[in-house]
Amino acid sequence: MFKIRASASGKIMTNPRNKTELLSETTKSYVYDCLKEEVYGYKKQLSNKYVTKGIELEDEAIDKAIELLDLPFTLKNEQSYENDFFKGTPDLIIDDTVFDIKCSWDEFTFPLFEKEIPTADYYYQLQVYMNLLGLKKAVLVYVLLDSPENIPAWETPKTYSRLDKKYRIKKYEIEYSEEVIADLQQRVTNIREFIKTIEL
Repeated sequence: MFKIRASASGKIMTNPRNKTELLSETTKSYVYDCLKEEVYGYKKQLSNKYVTKGIELEDEAIDKAIELLDLPFTLKNEQSYENDFFKGTPDLIIDDTVFDIKCSWDEFTFPLFEKEIPTADYYYQLQVYMNLLGLKKAVLVYVLLDSPENIPAWETPKTYSRLDKKYRIKKYEIEYSEEVIADLQQRVTNIREFIKTIEL
């Protein structure tokens, strides 16, 4: 049975261009990828420098977020959660708040001046995590870390550890929205109906 993975929740929030359709082409493409993963047993791999840095430095980014935000000592969450509509694995769960940590590639992808979350997908991702955990508060954290050791030869290594923490960490507090969750749940229902119509 189809469920939204939290990491991709924003993809199904895309509205269709045609008013007569329930799902956008972006959503349909995502659904096709999910079905192929089920059939063939392989996950679609995203490979670019931004994703690579995020994956390689994930643990370091979480540790740095805990340090720079003065959070109580906690271990990275390894447990996956799911319900009838969603599934996902949050980075940190501290008391009544869920945290997700993003590792920016460089100073130009770090949201130093942005007042609103620059990537809408992450807002929906945190909404799903809150729903899975039964929580009402979430924090999205961007961390700017030094370039990884295996940076491609054509890239210039950059270091940020010498800078004040206000230039290296940015957080966005997010409140739970019943309306957003209801919309996501309805979209899951629409996707399940769409899947029934797919023919090879």
